[in-house]
Amino acid sequence: MYAIIKTGGKQYKVAEGDVIRVEKLAASEGEQVVFDEVLTVVDGEAVKVGKPSVAGAKVTAKVEEQGKAKKIRIFKYKAKSNYRKRQGHRQPFTKVVIEKIEA
Repeated sequence: MYAIIKTGGKQYKVAEGDVIRVEKLAASEGEQVVFDEVLTVVDGEAVKVGKPSVAGAKVTAKVEEQGKAKKIRIFKYKAKSNYRKRQGHRQPFTKVVIEKIEA
């Protein structure tokens, strides 16, 4: 059994026991989170597709970690004008463990 959920503007295919990194959620480590926006649920041959989401379906997960991704460097440069700009960015994320899929 697996489901496709939407969170943080992205879609994720999840099954029970999966560990995924999603956009930062306002929850502390060890807390339960519920993803209500379930787009599709597949259980063997039975497929439920929502319009836009499956009514009554939810995915329960446990927050394992809050963190920041590896730093990326942004460098802007314009030729012949002595313009250089360096910047760094670390995207915050939440690592969750999928515990239960209800459809």
